[in-house]
Amino acid sequence: MTSNSAKQNWPARYKALSATSRHPCIQHFYQSAVNDLNLPISEVPLVALDFETTGLNFDKDDIVSVGLVPFTSKRIYCKDSAHWLVQPRQKLDEESIVIHGITHSELTGAPDFSSIIEPLLAALAGKVIVVHFAPIERHFLYQALNARLGEGLEFAVIDTLELERRALKAKQGLLGRLFNSKLGSVRLADSRTRYSLPAYQNHNALNDAIATAELLQAQLAYHYRPDTELSQLWF
Repeated sequence: MTSNSAKQNWPARYKALSATSRHPCIQHFYQSAVNDLNLPISEVPLVALDFETTGLNFDKDDIVSVGLVPFTSKRIYCKDSAHWLVQPRQKLDEESIVIHGITHSELTGAPDFSSIIEPLLAALAGKVIVVHFAPIERHFLYQALNARLGEGLEFAVIDTLELERRALKAKQGLLGRLFNSKLGSVRLADSRTRYSLPAYQNHNALNDAIATAELLQAQLAYHYRPDTELSQLWF
């Protein structure tokens, strides 16, 4: 997987990946990707994405549920949301069950991740993906696809955790940085509290996707202009 940095030229990267991609669904994702760096965020089609997994080691753990919801800076399209339970390739451990509440019995009869690849990539195509803590969705999706198709997926994200960290650093100011004052938690629930957003049940993939979409809308309303260019927000 190519390292993604804040300076990644995503339009050029998508073009290069499209030329070398072998799987039609992945190729379609790259070909339909938003690639206008100057597009105002108010005009960007977005999709919030969240995974629940068997653990946090993307080299050996696997996805057990996927939630997503398309939205814009002003509207969330709940009717077009999606939530899938999928069978991981290894047993759930007790720690992960405690976190996401998905049990072995709930996964009985659940399909392998391969069965949702086509609808998942179709739902992500043509939109900028929004997540809270980018390494989870980036690495787990890459590994899940690579294990099943022999080809991973690279994609730009708007990371609400990173935007919250930026906002807290700006509020901290020079004196705060000089005295190394704490920034505060950037966890999803704690970040939402700063904008008086309601509390949801955590660690449900669809709930967390909706919560992430709402958080970005609040962050944009508080900290950014509607004409802020996409290049300032994604990486």
